[in-house]
Amino acid sequence: MFIDLLGFGIILPILPLYAEQFGAKPHQATLLVAIYSLMQFLFAPLWGRLSDRYGRRPILLITLCGSVIAYTSLGCANTLWILFIARGLAGMMAGNIATAQAYIADITTPAKRSRGMGIIGAAFGLGFILGPAIGGMLTGSDPENANFHLPSLFAAGLSLWALFFAWVLLPESLTSATKAKISAHQQRQKQLNFLQILQRPQFCLLVVIYFLITFAVATMDSTLALWSKQQLNWGPQQTSYLFAFMGIISTIIQGGLIGFLKKHLGEIKLLTLGILGLGLGLLLICYSQSVILLLIATTLIAWGISVSQPILNSLISQMAAPEEQGKILGIANSSSALARIGGPTWAGASFSKFGSSAPFLTGFLVMLVALTLSLRITKSPSLSNAESVT
Repeated sequence: MFIDLLGFGIILPILPLYAEQFGAKPHQATLLVAIYSLMQFLFAPLWGRLSDRYGRRPILLITLCGSVIAYTSLGCANTLWILFIARGLAGMMAGNIATAQAYIADITTPAKRSRGMGIIGAAFGLGFILGPAIGGMLTGSDPENANFHLPSLFAAGLSLWALFFAWVLLPESLTSATKAKISAHQQRQKQLNFLQILQRPQFCLLVVIYFLITFAVATMDSTLALWSKQQLNWGPQQTSYLFAFMGIISTIIQGGLIGFLKKHLGEIKLLTLGILGLGLGLLLICYSQSVILLLIATTLIAWGISVSQPILNSLISQMAAPEEQGKILGIANSSSALARIGGPTWAGASFSKFGSSAPFLTGFLVMLVALTLSLRITKSPSLSNAESVT
């Protein structure tokens, strides 16, 4: 999964500029980000169901093979429509993260499961640090002659490497006993329908905040390269290094600082501070005409993302009974996936129509709404009690 996420990190910062090489307008370039999230949203549940039926190993092998094809096609693209097909295929294969999580659940005891899931979290963090840095080096330092093909082909080579090691070293984790447990668990689970969810206002509030935060982050992710090119005359290398810088800040915060802050401030106050930092960072980008100011802005953004998302996952999980955890967190993740589709779509359209700062200003306004909602959560007796217990 680290290799998989490394490939994702290599491509993300340079993708909008790559699309511009084929004459794409900003709204078309950001759709490349949206289509990836759309296909991941549609196919993650399918890969999960197939892995329950046929095993984790074959699904992981199939998706890694698909990633090789997707990145190779991206590297060899000579038209915009091939970019879209390749990116859509990559999104389909990226749904294998759910299968990898299921594999971890198969081979760990409940007491050690959080540590196992943390390994995948570490893969995300490291992939998002090293990926953009590698992508920046491979594209070259000359913005006018950037090599967009080499990073994609390098990512294809990484996926091929992962496929080889999975084929040789990765055993099947889904035993017949585990299959029986999955079947029995599915039969015991209560049906959780949409109307029942609407009867939980605090949960709905948290999910809306989750959607808003992800929407704002997705607008930034999909247009930062276009903004930096227009405002600072940067090429893909400089933007990739900026993404790597945010990855380093996020890793420092999530690697240990968040535990200290949570202990002394509490989850709800920390969530509010995270939303505030993210909103201020997005607003500050609109006025960043120097590298120093931009680094301050992206530090605030990295702070906001690193604090708010894990805290939200924790608070949402507190709203569910043990037998509902999967479904409740699945609903939250679905709202996040929809935001990653809508965010880039809006970002590209507003960038083209209202100017380069419009996506970031939109993100700031969205964070004002999220901040208002987070203050309502502070007054929630249920969550305050849950926080005191934790």
